[in-house]
Amino acid sequence: MRKLGAFALCVSLLAGCSDSSSTPLGDPEPGTLRILAGSELADMQPVLDDAAKATGVKVKFTFTGTLEGAEALANGSVDGKYDAVWFSSNRYPAGIPEAAKRLGNQVKIMSSPVVLGLATSVVRRLGWAGKPVGWGEIAAQAGKKAFSYGMTDPSASNSGFSALVGVASALAGAGNAIDAQQIASVTPQLTQFFSAQALSAGSSGWLSDAYTRRATGQDPGQKVDGLVNYESVLLSANASGKLPEPLTLIYPSDGVVTADYPLSLLADANSDARSAHQRLSDYLRTPETQKRIMETTQRRPVVPGVALGPQFSQHDLVELPFPATRQAVDALLAAYFDKIRRPSRTLYVLDTSGSMEGDRIAALRTALAGLTGADGSLTGRFRRFRSREEVTMLPFNTVPGAPQTFTVPEQNPEGELGRIKAFAEGLTAGGGTAIYDSLSQAYRVLEPLAAKDPDRFTSIVLMTDGENANGSSLADFLASSGSLPPAMKQVPVFTVLFGEGSGDELTQVATRTGGKVFDGRNVRLSQVFQEIRGYQ
Repeated sequence: MRKLGAFALCVSLLAGCSDSSSTPLGDPEPGTLRILAGSELADMQPVLDDAAKATGVKVKFTFTGTLEGAEALANGSVDGKYDAVWFSSNRYPAGIPEAAKRLGNQVKIMSSPVVLGLATSVVRRLGWAGKPVGWGEIAAQAGKKAFSYGMTDPSASNSGFSALVGVASALAGAGNAIDAQQIASVTPQLTQFFSAQALSAGSSGWLSDAYTRRATGQDPGQKVDGLVNYESVLLSANASGKLPEPLTLIYPSDGVVTADYPLSLLADANSDARSAHQRLSDYLRTPETQKRIMETTQRRPVVPGVALGPQFSQHDLVELPFPATRQAVDALLAAYFDKIRRPSRTLYVLDTSGSMEGDRIAALRTALAGLTGADGSLTGRFRRFRSREEVTMLPFNTVPGAPQTFTVPEQNPEGELGRIKAFAEGLTAGGGTAIYDSLSQAYRVLEPLAAKDPDRFTSIVLMTDGENANGSSLADFLASSGSLPPAMKQVPVFTVLFGEGSGDELTQVATRTGGKVFDGRNVRLSQVFQEIRGYQ
């Protein structure tokens, strides 16, 4: 494929992962600033509503996916559709000619470091209460499984990527941005650190919600002791009053990586947009609004003289450097996915009923083949099946089909990826729709695989374009799910709403199993499958 380079990946990470996107249509309305942004900025709406009254500038957000956001900026699809972008950081676009030339005036609005939050009782047990703790000690205790945590996928969310960069840079201990040669030397410690990761997600918000649901018993998934996430997300979780016990925030003594949220005008914005950007930026940086942002979003003010609130226990933070070269970013991400992190196990329950005939079965073939590397886009490059991953395909129509399991080897994965691609391209449509018989069969297939090799992120993806017409019902499945073996109860189902599939039923399945619903009715199925990769 034509590489935009790792810097382009990093631009995508600035957006944070979002769950929805839309395309602005027509000419901009007078006084409206059209902004492409990460979904985490939805919490700014109350502040922006006040800004509209004070400045006359109305913000129209379009929330984008992470890698999709990178491609939009680098390939020019933002041109004429947006006036500005608002990502968590603009460190990376300056290194990408295709992206940098589209960025105009950039104004920092707020900040939030990526830190470790652990349940207070766990911090006390580890002896870390009130003491400085570095990434090295955190990694060592993680390697001993002294605690567990959740973190976002670094190819899907800036918080996850910032955490990966931060811990790698700190462990390298060079004082400069980590380079490709240093990554191999810290791989053993990184492997220790990530061995304790028990929850993955494509967005910081969903990760926090999943932690809360698990902590309160609303989610059957494995409970974890804490999160690596934005300070603002962790403080908001504490402030929600929903946690059984508060999180204590650990600010590693050797440094953190901080998001600074620059509101960035696009270079081709017209004079009206430039004026609106200036008025909005000036308003958001007034001392009164900075305090409001701090109170509303738990992010830090960036204007001198605005005092930090009492929730910010750590005032002075050491800022760690980012990788300075494309090669370093490539090497770090490749090491993470192919060597460091716990490997994945995913079972795809795939509707091949008669209603899938034509364009729908073609879209399914394309989506699956894209995950083998056939998709040459930036998104496809970083959302393919990964080294060491175990993939099972379970097609179904009137009855569940024969499952087929593939394991992608660490060395020379092309052969196995080619076999997955051939399987996907051989899918045909016909017959009825036995959704819940097939989903129950998926758990039966997974049980011996998980028993043989339990140390994997395990999940099910259920994709259907219709309503259940054969075999057991949703009520039957929900009733039987309570008797699943303990390990199987913790396997989430990520459901894909496609065609005429029942949104209500698929939502119930995702909610009961601790998964998530993805809507594939108005976007390409391949895009949805790639988005799900961030949760596996």
